[in-house]
Amino acid sequence: MALSYKARRRWSLVILLVGLPAYIVAAVTIVNWLDRPSIAVEFLVYVGLGFLWALPFKFVFKGVGQADPEADKSDK
Repeated sequence: MALSYKARRRWSLVILLVGLPAYIVAAVTIVNWLDRPSIAVEFLVYVGLGFLWALPFKFVFKGVGQADPEADKSDK
C-alpha cells in the first residue's frame, strides 16, 4: 500500500513526535542496564539503536523534504 505525499508527511511528524522520544527513553534505559560501559561501547549502543529505530520508517521519510510531486500533476 503506497502512502500519498500528505500521508507520509503526517506520519513522519507523528513518528518524530512519538517515536523519537520513545527511542531516547529506550536507548538510555538499555545503557543504564549495562552499568555504565566504556564510552566506545556506549557510543556503539546509541548508534546501533539509532539505525534500528530508523530502518522500519525509511519509506515514510523518503522524499518528505522535497516539493509535493502530486502538486506538479495538478498544475499542468
